[in-house]
Amino acid sequence: MSDAERDFFRTADPAGFILFQRNCIEPVQVAALVADLKSLSGRSDTPVLIDQEGGRVQRLKPPHWRAAPAPARIGALSVEKAERAAWINARLIAAELTALGITVNCAPVLDLPAPAAHEVIGDRAIGTRPAEVVRLGRAVIRGLEAGGVLPVIKHLPGHGRALVDSHTHCPVVGAAAAELAASDLLPFQALADSPFAMTAHVVYTCWEGSLPATLSARVIGDIIRGRIGFEGVLLSDDLGMRALGGSPEERALGALAAGCDLALHCNGNLAEMAQIAAAVGTLSETAALSLDRALARRRAPDQADTPALLEELAALVAEKGTA
Repeated sequence: MSDAERDFFRTADPAGFILFQRNCIEPVQVAALVADLKSLSGRSDTPVLIDQEGGRVQRLKPPHWRAAPAPARIGALSVEKAERAAWINARLIAAELTALGITVNCAPVLDLPAPAAHEVIGDRAIGTRPAEVVRLGRAVIRGLEAGGVLPVIKHLPGHGRALVDSHTHCPVVGAAAAELAASDLLPFQALADSPFAMTAHVVYTCWEGSLPATLSARVIGDIIRGRIGFEGVLLSDDLGMRALGGSPEERALGALAAGCDLALHCNGNLAEMAQIAAAVGTLSETAALSLDRALARRRAPDQADTPALLEELAALVAEKGTA
């Protein structure tokens, strides 16, 4: 970190940090960075997040870290093998993260990919049917938690129907409310007891004509908090994605006003971070209590025979006919 970044983090006291591939060079460096970030906050339990889903979305990459299989590859296994593989893979990811001091993983993806949808979700989805996604998503959550890492379910209330990538455009989903309730919402409802969840930068015309879920008080209040029943810490997806309009501070204020507990800013631009911090001020009392409850769920990692798990996972995903 630069001296300016250190001064900013010390003064702004963010609720947590998130790492990207640009921050991850090799294990000793990442562990030192994480320890440095936590020292600036003065709180040993300050959450440090990362996207380590497996497949094409993993910030920790070879040669220093394992190339974890894509969720869809696990989901393509037979029923019994898929559930075991999902748990093992998540447990191994957790072991890699805890070794570095990273405590929160932005996974699993519970979106149901539609046949004609944009590939931004694609093989990041662990299944295509609600019951399958619930079963395997639960295995991922349990594997992460067994390794001392808290999960983040995403992207509420469902990104799988998006026809464009929300990193570059604002997706608009025109499905009827009844159709979404009978499919897309089901995995999130079943796993709504997760400590963290992340919103989708997607417009759902049946609920909100123009605002993406991240900025919609109606979608967050009536659907995410209401129908889905999620009561944990709600994160916005990255504020820098082009699905959202306005300045960085307008996006952050909009997400918080709509009902997100935390606004997630990911591009590392110090000027933007300063603008956002000045605009949003301190963490709300409600968000602080939710965050404390979520962090209290983290437990010490259980004992695991990593070499044996690696061998078992390799045998499972080598099953003939996997995607």
